[in-house]
Amino acid sequence: MLPQPGVFHFLWEICSGTVNEGSAVRTFGRLTDYDAEISKADLSVRHNSIDYYLRVLTSLVEPFEVQIGAKYMVLGELETTTGNVPVIQARLLINADGVDLPLLERAVQEQRKYLQQRDRTALETEIADRRDV
Repeated sequence: MLPQPGVFHFLWEICSGTVNEGSAVRTFGRLTDYDAEISKADLSVRHNSIDYYLRVLTSLVEPFEVQIGAKYMVLGELETTTGNVPVIQARLLINADGVDLPLLERAVQEQRKYLQQRDRTALETEIADRRDV
């Protein structure tokens, strides 16, 4: 059985606890720290004047080319550690320095709006169909 493809969540959403444990997630941030001995990296992002940090477990993606300060995208499963601190067990970790992250953020927001509208329209259609029967 293949793992889930991962839903895009922003780092600040993950850090705020709005994403369920065990979810397959995609996110991005700047690599601020990496420790090869314990297979962990830290990503950070600044949003609304607040810095958010997320621990990434890297044992499944090592070795990888480490560039502290570079932007990275991660795909993996969300876990929580003691104290309900979220971490991602990475199954993909790629350098994203060429990606326009503000544009990616806007695209994710537009996709969310479209999917919500589509789901709302489908629900309204289903309700109308039930009334006609």
